[in-house]
Amino acid sequence: MASLTLNRQPIAIALPDDTPLLWALRDAANLTGTKYGCGTGECGACTVIVDGQAMPSCTLLLGEAEGRSVTTIEGLSPDRNHPVQQAFAAEQAVQCGFCTPGLVMAAAALLARNADPAEADITAALPNVCRCGVQPRLVRAVQRAGRILRGQEPGLRVPAPVQATTPGL
Repeated sequence: MASLTLNRQPIAIALPDDTPLLWALRDAANLTGTKYGCGTGECGACTVIVDGQAMPSCTLLLGEAEGRSVTTIEGLSPDRNHPVQQAFAAEQAVQCGFCTPGLVMAAAALLARNADPAEADITAALPNVCRCGVQPRLVRAVQRAGRILRGQEPGLRVPAPVQATTPGL
């Protein structure tokens, strides 16, 4: 059983230590925003923030997360109003959305270290594979989020998702 801090809450996960953190998050903690892509840490779909660093959760074992602080897309901002999330929406830096949680987490980790990154820094920090071709918009979104964080641009209020009113939906 591994004990860690998950989205600012202490948690113990009763899975074998050699379980990839990705599956512990999805299956044991029911946090399905972190996506499975390649399983080798190359595509970035499963990126989470561990002790302030963006890391692929598919290659980090649960035992290696013991005692560490892990933030998933669900924990970044309960109301989806983090500056990176605001900027991604404003710059339309999302297409299919599959890789988006990992991109948002990688961008948030970068901006926590450097709120005014150069384009080369952004490109290096977001090695995620996005087949939708939104790379130029991703760069603009991270730059915009940096301006929001630095107080040079007001934040945007991202509307809450529409709740289905039809039973069963």
